[in-house]
Amino acid sequence: MRKYTLYIIILLAIISSCSTGDKKYRIGVSQCSDDIWRDKQNTELKMAAYFHDNVDLKFAAAYDSDERQIQQIDSLVNEGIDLLIVAPNQIATISPAIDRTFEKGIPVIVFERKTNSRKYTAYMGADNYEMGKLMGEYIATRLHGKGKLMEVMGLKGSSPSIERHNGFRDALKDYPQLEVIATLQGDWTEPTAYKQVKEWNLKYPDTNIDLVFGMNDRSAIGARKAFSETQKTLPLFCGIDGLPGENGGIQQVRDSVLEASYIYPTHGDQLLQLALDILDGKPYAKETSLVSALVTRDNARVLQLESEEVTRLSKNVEQLHLTADSYLQQLASQRLFTLFSFAFIILLLMLAFAFYLYNRQKKRILSERQKLEREQLNFYTQVSHELRTPLTLIEGPLTQLAETEDLQNASKETTNMLAIVRRNTRQLTQLINKMLEVQVGGFQEASNTKTDDSYVTKEISTESAPNILETEQPQDTSVLIVDDNNDIREYLRTILQDKYQVFEAEDGQKGLALAQEQVPDIIISDVMMPVMNGLEFCQNIKMNEITSHIPVILLTARALNSHQIEGYKSGADAYITKPFQPDLLLARIGNLLRNRHLLKDLWGTSSNAPKKEDKTATTENTPLSSEGTRENAFISRFKKVVEERMTDSELSVETIGSELGLSRVQLYRKVKALTGSSPVDLLRKARLNKAQQLLQTTDLSVSEIAYQVGFTSPSYFTKCYKDEYGKVPGESRK
Repeated sequence: MRKYTLYIIILLAIISSCSTGDKKYRIGVSQCSDDIWRDKQNTELKMAAYFHDNVDLKFAAAYDSDERQIQQIDSLVNEGIDLLIVAPNQIATISPAIDRTFEKGIPVIVFERKTNSRKYTAYMGADNYEMGKLMGEYIATRLHGKGKLMEVMGLKGSSPSIERHNGFRDALKDYPQLEVIATLQGDWTEPTAYKQVKEWNLKYPDTNIDLVFGMNDRSAIGARKAFSETQKTLPLFCGIDGLPGENGGIQQVRDSVLEASYIYPTHGDQLLQLALDILDGKPYAKETSLVSALVTRDNARVLQLESEEVTRLSKNVEQLHLTADSYLQQLASQRLFTLFSFAFIILLLMLAFAFYLYNRQKKRILSERQKLEREQLNFYTQVSHELRTPLTLIEGPLTQLAETEDLQNASKETTNMLAIVRRNTRQLTQLINKMLEVQVGGFQEASNTKTDDSYVTKEISTESAPNILETEQPQDTSVLIVDDNNDIREYLRTILQDKYQVFEAEDGQKGLALAQEQVPDIIISDVMMPVMNGLEFCQNIKMNEITSHIPVILLTARALNSHQIEGYKSGADAYITKPFQPDLLLARIGNLLRNRHLLKDLWGTSSNAPKKEDKTATTENTPLSSEGTRENAFISRFKKVVEERMTDSELSVETIGSELGLSRVQLYRKVKALTGSSPVDLLRKARLNKAQQLLQTTDLSVSEIAYQVGFTSPSYFTKCYKDEYGKVPGESRK
C-alpha cells in the first residue's frame, strides 16, 4: 500500500505540472528577398500556424544578398530551430549553408528555388521550366507565330531564372519566325528591369519589339515603364507571378497593363503542413510540384474577384484567432481548478485500483508458477529429445550388430563385452525415463514409457515380427524420412533401404515439398525440427489433397501422453518413441501400407478382383485411417470424372488430373496408392464395365457399344473385353 500511495503522489504532481499543447516546434523561414510574392507566402504561413498552437515561426529576408542569407541561415540554426524552410537566393552560393544545416540533423525544406545539392529533406515548388514553356507557347499563339521578342531574365544563377529561360526557348524552337532580339539580365526587381530596358532602347532606338517577356511581373512592369518613355507604340508585356490584390499581376492583366501572367503559387499553408508532417514523423513526399495556371484577360476578372474574397476571409480568420486567444486565456485560469477536481476523483479511483491490484497479485503469482512449470516441462522435453536421439543411434545399431553372423560367431569375450554395452545402454535409458517421470510427474501425467516394462514394449517379440512382415513390400514402395539429425536419417536408411526406396529431408518445409513432388507411400517424421516442426508438417500433409492419403509415423523423443495425443490430433497414423527397435518400425510400416488400399475394385468388374458379395475383401474389413472420409471423397471425384467423360475417346490421364487439380505423376501415385491400380487401368475397366451393361440391356451392335464407351477400334475393344472377362462381347449378350 505504501508503494501505491507513492504512485498516487507522483501522478498528482505530474497532473498539477502539466501544460497544454504538444511539443513546441521552432521553424526558421529564410526568404531570399522581400517582395509582394514573399509577403503573401509569409502571410499564408502565419495563417496556417493559427491552427497549430505548437508552432513558432521565425522569418528572415536576405534582400537578394547571398552573404546575408548565409548568415541568417547559420543564425537560425544557432538559435535552435527544429526545421529550416529556405528559398535559396542562388543555386551554388547558398548550398553550403543548407548542407551544414542538414548535416546537423535539422530537416530542411527547399521551396520555390533549388539547390545544387541533394542534402535536403523535401522540396516544394512549381515547375519553372513548364511555366517558361507554356508562356512561350502562349506568346507564339498570341503573335501568330512571328515577331520580335525581348526577354528580361531573373537573378543570375537562380534556379527559377535558369529553368524559365530554358522552357521559354524550347517552346520557341517550333516557331522559326519568332526572333528573340534581346536577352537582358535582371534580378527580379522592377528598377533593375527598367534600367536594363531603357539602356537597350537608347542603344537601339530604331529596333521594334512586338512583345517583352519578363521573368516575373515586376520585371515586365519595369520594362513597360522604360518603353513608355521612349516609344509611342508599346509592345505587349507578359510576366510570371500572377499575384492577387492591388497592383498584383492579376489586376495588371485585368487592366491591360500586362497581356498575360502566370500564377506562381505560394501555398504557405501546404508548406507548413509539410514541415509538421516531417517533424511529427508522418509520411511525406520528398518532391512536391505545385499546380499553376495562365492568367489572361479572359479569366483575370474572375481570378481577381476570387482573390479579394480569399483576402477578406483571411482577415476574418485572423480576427477569429485573436478572439480565440482571449478565450484560451480565460480557460487557462479555470484549468487549475479543473485539474485539482480531477485529481481528487483520480485519488479515489487509484485507491480502488490499488485494492484491485492487491487481489490480482495472487492470481499473477499462480499464473507465473504455472508458466514456470510449463517452461520446466518444455526444458525436460528438450532434454529428452537431446538424450533419446543419441541413445537411438547407440541401441539400434548395437541390436543389429548382435544379429550379424560375425558377432554370433565371435568369441565369448567379445559377446560378453557387447552384452555389457547393451545392458548399460538399457540402464541409461531407464534412468532417463525415471528422471523425466520424477521431474514432470508433479505437473501433469507421467511419461507413458514406464521404466520397467517400457523396454519390453519397445522390444517386440521377434517371434511375432515375421508373421507381421510375411508379405514383403515391392522394392518400388517409397518411404520419406524427415529428420534434422543426419545420423538418425542415415540409421533409418540402413534399416529401410533393403525393402523400400528411401527419400530424405532435413526439416518439415523441405519434407512437404518433397512429399508433393514424389508422393511417397509412407512418411517417417521427427517432431522437434527447425523451420517447420513435425506436427505442422503432419497437418499440412493431411490437408493437401496430393498427399492426404500418405500414412505418417511420428518417430520422436517426446514420450508423454499429452505429446502422443497432440501427435494424433495433428493427423499422425502412428507414434513411436525413441529409442526404438527396428522390427517395431518395420512392422508398423508394413501394417500401414497394407491398410492404405481402401478401394481395390471401383466398378466391381475385374475377373481377378473379389465379387461384391465377398465382403471380406472390401473396405468393410479394411481399417480406415483418420482421413478415410477424405480419401473416399477423392475416389468419388475420380470415379465421377471417369464416368462422365468415358465416352470421349480422347480422354487421357492428363485430362483427368487437370479436372482434379493434380499432375499426371501425382494422380498416378495417389490412385495407385489407394486402389492398387493405375489410372489407365481404372479407365479401361470403367469402359469395359459400361460396355458389359450395354451388351446386357440394349440391342446396340458391338461396334456401336465400343465407340460409345470411348474405344476407337472395335477389334481392340474385343481384345480388351476378352482379356478382362475371358470371353468375347457377343458371348456376354447370349
